[in-house]
Amino acid sequence: MFLSLLQQVNIEEKIKNAPDDQYQIGILIGSYLPLFVLIVLAYILYRYNKNRNKDQ
Repeated sequence: MFLSLLQQVNIEEKIKNAPDDQYQIGILIGSYLPLFVLIVLAYILYRYNKNRNKDQ
């Protein structure tokens, strides 16, 4: 979240100026992929720590 605040990328403007549909799809994937990766990483860490605490 902190990194997204630093980047300040205007996705809507990039999509509006995009030459074709493939470019628009690439922009959307590139925009949401880091968020998805962070969510998956947070879930993996949560499950790891939950299982580690249960074993003790």
